[in-house]
Amino acid sequence: MAGSVRKRGDKWYYSFEAARVDGKRKRIERVGGKTKKEAEIALRKALEEYDQCGNVETTSNISMHDYLDSWFDTYVIINCKYTTQQAYKNIIETHLKPNLGEYRIKSITPVILQEFINKKFLSGLSKNTLTNIYSLLVNVMKYAVHPSKYIKENPMQYVKLPKYDHAKTKTECTVISKEHLEKILDRFPFGHAAHLPIIIGYYTGCRIGEVLALTWNDIDLDKKEISINKALVHKGNHCYFGSTKNTSSTRTIKIGNKLIEYLKKYRKYQKENKLKYGEYYVNQYLKQDLIISSHSKLPYPKIDMVCTWENGKITTTSSIKYASRVINQTLNIPWRFHALRHTHATILLENGANIKDVQKRLGHTCIQTTLDTYAHATKNMSTVQYLFLKKYPCQHYNINEANGRQNIKINSVK
Repeated sequence: MAGSVRKRGDKWYYSFEAARVDGKRKRIERVGGKTKKEAEIALRKALEEYDQCGNVETTSNISMHDYLDSWFDTYVIINCKYTTQQAYKNIIETHLKPNLGEYRIKSITPVILQEFINKKFLSGLSKNTLTNIYSLLVNVMKYAVHPSKYIKENPMQYVKLPKYDHAKTKTECTVISKEHLEKILDRFPFGHAAHLPIIIGYYTGCRIGEVLALTWNDIDLDKKEISINKALVHKGNHCYFGSTKNTSSTRTIKIGNKLIEYLKKYRKYQKENKLKYGEYYVNQYLKQDLIISSHSKLPYPKIDMVCTWENGKITTTSSIKYASRVINQTLNIPWRFHALRHTHATILLENGANIKDVQKRLGHTCIQTTLDTYAHATKNMSTVQYLFLKKYPCQHYNINEANGRQNIKINSVK
C-alpha cells in the first residue's frame, strides 16, 4: 500500500488510501512532523499499523494477562456455550493468569510453557484437568498467531503432556449396579426432585442438562419416544433453554415400558399436585430462552416441565448436586449423574446392542468416541467387528456368517 507526503504551511503531512467504504474511495491524511523525513517515518509506521488492522498496541507491550481477557471477550463469549465459557474462565483465573499473566506474550517460549505444564503435573492435577489446561493453551496461543498476529508461530506445538502412570489412571467408566441404584432410589424416593431425573438418566443415557430440559411436549407416550432438542443452562440465578452439546445430540430415542410406566405415574402426580396447591402452584413460562417461574399468570408461553418439585418448582442441577453429595458421602457409593449414562450404554453393549445404534442413542458425533469410551463393554462384540469399526468408523456394513467365519460387506460410506 503506497502513500505520500506533502508540506502544508509549517508542517509535513502523510496520507495513504484506505479500504473502500460503500464503494467509495477513502484517503487518510495526518500530521507527520515538521520535516519531510519525520513525515516519511510516520507514514511507514502508520501503514504498518493499518496493515495490522489498526492494532496500535505492539506485541512487546501486551501482557498474557491482558491478552487472555481480550481472547475471552472476542472469541470465547461469541463462539462458546455458557458452560464452556465458565470452564475456560475457571482455568484462566485459577491456572493461567497466576502463572503466566505477567509475561509479555511475545516473550512466552516453549520452555516457559513446558515448565508450567510440568509444574502443574507435579502438583498432582488429574490427567483430565491437565489435558483441559493444555488444550486451552493450544487454542489461546493459536489465536495469538492468527488472527491476532501477536506472535509468528504457536509455541505450544513444541510442548508435550507428561505421561501418567496407567495404573493410577482410571480406564473404565463408573457403572452403577442394580443394588446401588436401589439404595439411591430408597434415599431419594418417588416425589423427591432427584428421583425422576435419576430414573430417566438410567433408562435413556441422556445427559443431565438434556434430562432437566425435558417438557411433556418432548415425550410421546403412545409412540414411546423422547425428543432431545435442548439442554437446561444456568446463568447466575436464572435458567435458560440452550442448545444440545452438538448437532448429533439433537435426536429422538425410543423408550421402554418400564420408563413409560414411571412417566405416566409422574404425569398423574403432577396433575394432582396442581389441584392440591391451587394458586400456590409454581408454573413456568418461556420468555425467549429464559425460563420464568411464577405463581401468577404471565403473558408468555406456558411450558410444562417434566422434572419438578411437588409444588411445581423446576428441578435444577443444584438438586442433583445435593443428591450427589448424599450418595457419595452418606451412602458411600462412588457416583455422579453422568455415571447413569455410562451404565445405560454399558448395559446395552453387554447385551449385544449394535454399536451404531448406541452411538446415535447417546448422541455421539463419531462412533470412535463410543468405541473408545465403552471399550470395556464390547466383550460381546466379535474381534473382527471391533477391529473393522476402529479402522472404518464411518462405514455402513453387514456381517454374514458362513462356515464358521464372519465376512464384512461394506454397503456405503456415511
